[in-house]
Amino acid sequence: MLTLYGMTGSGNCHKPALLMHQLGIPFQWHELDILHGASRTPEFLAKNPNGRVPLLELDDGRCLAESNAMLCYLADGSPLFPDQRWQRAQILQWLFFEQYSHEPYIATVRFWVHYLGKAEEWAQKIRETMPRGYAALGVMETQLAKTPFLAGEAYTIADIALWAYTHVAPQGGYSLADYPQIRAWLARVEAQPGFVPMRDRP
Repeated sequence: MLTLYGMTGSGNCHKPALLMHQLGIPFQWHELDILHGASRTPEFLAKNPNGRVPLLELDDGRCLAESNAMLCYLADGSPLFPDQRWQRAQILQWLFFEQYSHEPYIATVRFWVHYLGKAEEWAQKIRETMPRGYAALGVMETQLAKTPFLAGEAYTIADIALWAYTHVAPQGGYSLADYPQIRAWLARVEAQPGFVPMRDRP
C-alpha cells in the first residue's frame, strides 16, 4: 500500500490525498508535524533529502517528493491527466503556474497568518506579498470566465492543484469577493465525485 507522509492542513499534502480518494487508490496517511521538526529527522531525510512534505512512498520503498509530481504520477492513465498531448501540456502549464505564481504568495501568506500568527508582526511583508497573490487570482478568474475548469471543459489535476490553496486563501487575509468565477469554480471542484474536504489542524 502507498504511504503518504503529510501534515494536516497543508494544501500541498491534501492534493495527492484528494486525488487518491477520487481515483479509489488505497493509501495510508502518516502525519508529520513539520512545525516541530518531524521532517528533519535522519529517518525522514533518508527518504527525502529536501526534508519536506508531502512525500509519497511506494510499496517497493521508492519515494516521490513534490505534490504536483505526485498528481501526474497517480493520475497517469486516468481522465484527470489524459493522454492527449495538447491537453496534458495545458494541465502542466497550470501546475507550473501554481508552484511559481500562486503558491509562493497565497499559501505563504496563509502560513504566516494562520499558522505562525504573524499578521501584525509581519504586516509590511504581507502587504508587499499580497499583490502578487491577487495577480494570480486574476489570471485564474480570466480563464474561468472562458472554461468551467482551468484546463478546459473537464475537471483535471490542474483543478486539484489550484483548489488546494485557493479555497483557504481567506485564512491568509485574501478576499475572494471580487472573483465570482473562482467562487463558482470552487463549488464545482467540491461537487466532484469522491471529493473530500481538507481538514485544518486542531
